[in-house]
This record gives sequence, C-alpha cells and structure tokens, in this order.
Amino acid sequence: MVSAQRPRIGVVRETVPGERRVALVPKVITQLIGKGLDIVVESGAGEAALLPDSAFEAAGAVIGNPWDCDVVVKVAEPSSKEIAKLAAGTRLIGFLNPRSQENQIGELKAKGVEAYAMEAIPRISRAQVMDALSSQNNVAGYKAVLVAADQLTRFFPMLTTAAGTVKPATVMVLGVGVSGLQALATARRLGARTIGYDVRPEVAEQVKSVGAKWLDLGIEAAGEGGYARELTDEEKALQQERLAAAIGDADAVITTALVPGRRAPILVTADAASRMKPGSVIVDLAGETGGNCELTEPGETVVKNSVTICSPLNLPATMPEHSSELYAKNIQALLELMLNDEGAIAPDFEDEILAGACVTRDKEA
Repeated sequence: MVSAQRPRIGVVRETVPGERRVALVPKVITQLIGKGLDIVVESGAGEAALLPDSAFEAAGAVIGNPWDCDVVVKVAEPSSKEIAKLAAGTRLIGFLNPRSQENQIGELKAKGVEAYAMEAIPRISRAQVMDALSSQNNVAGYKAVLVAADQLTRFFPMLTTAAGTVKPATVMVLGVGVSGLQALATARRLGARTIGYDVRPEVAEQVKSVGAKWLDLGIEAAGEGGYARELTDEEKALQQERLAAAIGDADAVITTALVPGRRAPILVTADAASRMKPGSVIVDLAGETGGNCELTEPGETVVKNSVTICSPLNLPATMPEHSSELYAKNIQALLELMLNDEGAIAPDFEDEILAGACVTRDKEA
C-alpha cells in the first residue's frame, strides 16, 4: 500500500467484550508525532480506558478511520470482520495469539497483512522495553492479589488488637514469572506471609529478593525463552503429591503457570484444594488455557468444599488506565524500531526483534 509522506498509525477501538485497554495513549501519541508519525484514532477508542476523543485530539491525533493507515495498532487479536477492513500491505501490531492453533494468522496472511505479534517479541535484554507480556503480566499479578484478599475470609496482615493477635495469612504463588513475582511482592506489601514455587530453580533468588520463602520440591524443568518445559508424567505425579501437602497450609493460592501453545498444567488437584481450610481462596490466572486448578471454571468464581476458586480472564483489562499506558510504551518502542533514518516505516528483518515478532510477511518484499 502507498504511504503518505508521513507514516500514518491507526489506533482502533477494541471490540472484544470486556476489553477496556487502548493501544496508544495521548502522552505516547505526542511523542510519536514528534518522531514524524501521524496518528489517526477511531472515535471512542479510549472511552473504556477513561480517555475521551478530546484527549487524543489535544495530543495531536486526528479522530477518523484508522483501518486504512500504514500501520494499525490494537490490543486484542482481530476478528474476521476487523481483518476484512485491512488492505493488503497494511502492517498490524497487537496480541495475535501466534502459538495457539486457534488464531487468525492464516487469515492475516491470506489478506496480505504484515502482522507483528507482541507475544512473539524475543525475550532478550534489548527488547525489554517492548515486552508487552511482561508489562501486562505485572498488572495481572498485582490485581490477582487484590482478588484473593477480597475473597478471603481472613486478614492478610498480622494484627495485634486488644482482643488478641491475628496471625498473617499465608499466600502461595505457583509459577513465578513476571506475574508471580508481582503477586508475591504485592501480597507481602499487604502483610501476608509469602511462599513461591516454580519448576525453574533459577528463579529461587528472585523469589527471595521480594521477601518470599522458596518452596523446593526437588523438580527442575528449565526450558527455552524463559518458560518452563513440559513435565513428564512421572514428574507431574511427584510434583502434585508434594504440592498438595504445601497447598493445604496456605490461605490463598495464586497460580500463573502457562506453557505457550498448550493446555495449562494442573498444579492444584481437587485433592489438594480439598486440604485447604474452609474460606481459603485459589486465584487461577491460567484460565484462558484451561487453568492450573483441576476445579477451575474459566471466567467464573465458584465455591467447592468451602474453598473459593476464582478464574478471572484478562485481568489487565480491569485496570485499563495503567495497563494501556504500559502497553502503549511497548508499542511505541516497536514502532520506533521500524523507522529508518529517513523516518519511513521500513522494518529491517536482519534485526532479530523484528524478525521474531513478524508472524506474516511477503518474504520477497
């Protein structure tokens, strides 16, 4: 597609139910305009994030049709209806779910769209500023603790009162990536006793660095790209047996374990959940891929054997102001990497970040 002299970036309104984030925020838009880009925002794109059209206009953006721009940026994976609005040669940036068998990558490729998946950005030091998975997982980990504290029938902190002393709650986090570490840090700030577990032993020091105790079950499963490898059946059985005993002593359990492109591993069996005290809480952040708890009902809050099991989906969307701001900075960094010395959008696929993030393109272009 033929670009204008100044590259045009389109910001669309999200259509997925419950998605309140917007791909760019006014502060970042002002900075991008200063880099020689024109920004077109779809009317109402920021409403759910409490950003009116007037805020975007004040930042220098134009309210109009974003779908015919050189680059279209969004948050959630596009629907078939949205893909139909894209012209061949358009560049699309967003969460595109590339590792799932149920995604729109095939449709985007057939349409001739050059698509960049935020999930596919290599996890290297130079790409940290573009790491949208980490920025959004930070939000999810924080909010998961608030969900647990809200549902728990007991205090998080130790309280000393005239009527006696209340001991602190024990919060266990299973799966200590970005969201898990944020959950541990947040729970500790609320006064809970915190314990972290992961099959990757190298994260033990990170767990201890946020003041939590490391739970060592003697099972190691370090994998590539910062993710854990899938456990063998024998390792899974041993893990579940040892975890069940530890889970029974926790007041709240937060699970965050995901294996890209596969069903989430079961960490909390029905037996383990039944060992928890009545009134305890499990917050399962892996509900979108089946859940880490055997009793999880994705997207629902249920009570089983007097234990509350919450499986909120898309927690970052429940805090749209800060999650949008963080995501917009990720998008900004990626866009700036695509610019050449003349200020045109011209991705250099010799760059491992751009080559890794791009999931559909014309190899001859």
